[in-house]
Formats: sequence, structure tokens, C-alpha cells
Amino acid sequence: MIRVENLVTSYNGRRILNNVNLEVQAGETMVILGGSGTGKSTLLRHIIRLELPTSGHVYIKNQDICHMPEDRFNLLRAKIGMLFQSAALFNSMTVEENVALPLRELTRLEDSTIRIMTRIKLDLVGLGGFENYMPSELSGGMKKRAGLARALAMDPEILLFDEPSAGLDPITAAGIDNLILKLHKAFHMTIVVVTHEMASAFTIADRITVMDQGEVIATGTPEEIRASKHPKVQQFLNRTPVDETLDAQAYLRSLTQS
Repeated sequence: MIRVENLVTSYNGRRILNNVNLEVQAGETMVILGGSGTGKSTLLRHIIRLELPTSGHVYIKNQDICHMPEDRFNLLRAKIGMLFQSAALFNSMTVEENVALPLRELTRLEDSTIRIMTRIKLDLVGLGGFENYMPSELSGGMKKRAGLARALAMDPEILLFDEPSAGLDPITAAGIDNLILKLHKAFHMTIVVVTHEMASAFTIADRITVMDQGEVIATGTPEEIRASKHPKVQQFLNRTPVDETLDAQAYLRSLTQS
């Protein structure tokens, strides 16, 4: 469903993604795991073409989205739903208006049909009865659910999550994990989740990709990742802090070599 080949992205001469290769099979849940600043969210933005790479390719359903006209990609984008880290709700709109927005912008459905579809999606994420609430009246977990309902509005084939548990307490985060599992079981969508939360990753993933410093360092089932001998993978899994002395020396070397 998704294939990333030799993806390189640089900002002001600094590489953020370094020859990233990744395949996501149709109907699987792929979790991209790694610490802050490892390039996870940048990779996700490339998959939805919010950014274009310095070099390399991203294929969705065998179509190279990096080198196609915007109007053609929009046909593909309509089949991709995304839950942003902050939920990205419009504060001036009610929950129902937020969820209905893609249907109003991208379809010619009648208002009555849009209202029915919107309420179905809100029921699906556990927000039935909250249609007329404003985003400011919702808790953090409820905002995530409302954002997810909007991501589901167009019945996507691919669903992307950027740090769905960020800023949530453990119980609410577990509820989001269960909701992802429920959606995957019910609709067999291809799901990609970016996170640094290990508990969530090992709960929802069919496969896990671990990133470090803009590179993919391991990919496999949860069991294979736990058994990985890669030192960076084990450092992340075991929550081993970075040796600050060595890190400072590496930084100084990078300055003298640049």
C-alpha cells in the first residue's frame, strides 16, 4: 500500500531523513517508533505530501506521489485520513462542523446525508451527543477522538496517526489504543502510527519500524524488535540515557568536520 524508497530530506543543509526505506502492506498496522527528533513525523508528512523530499520516492498504491500533479494526488489524498498530534480542530467550528468539513469540501452530498454520516463517525469514536460542543469544551482525549472522526469522514483506505497518545494520561491513551485496534479490526484499513510510546506501539502494531537520527535501524514484528541486537534499539527499549560526555564529543567533532 505504501512504499518509501531512498528518501532524503534536508533543511538548510542538514539531513533530517537519510535514505529511508519502508514498506507498509495493505491492511496492516505499522508503528514508527523512535525518540523525539528522529524524523518520524517528517516521514509521515511526506507520506501525505505535506512536504516533498530532497530526493527519493514515496509510492502509494504503486503511484509515485512525489512526482505527480497536485490535482491528481488530491484524488489519492481523499482516501487518506490523518489525525494530527494536536488534533488540529478548527476552534470556531462545532465538533459536528469539524467532522463534516471534508464532506462539504470534497463531495456534493446533501446536508441531511452529511449530517447522518457525521453522526455515524462521531458515534464510532465514542462522541455521540457531543455534536454541538466547541473544541474548547472538550478534554484532550475527546479532541483526539473528534480529530479521528474527521479523519474517518471520507472512509479512507489509509489512516495516519501522529503521536495519538501525546499529552494524554495513561488511561485515556489506552482508550485511544483500543479505538485504533477496533477500527483496524472493523475496517481492515492500512494504519501508520508515529509514536515514542512503547506501551502503545507494542499493543497496536503488526510490525514496528524503529528510527534513529533520520534512519530506519530496524523493522519487524513486536517480538522481533524486542529481540533485536541493535544497540540503539535496545537503548530505546530499555530507556538507557545517552552518555552526555560522548554526545558532547560527537557534537564537537561534527563542528570541526563541517
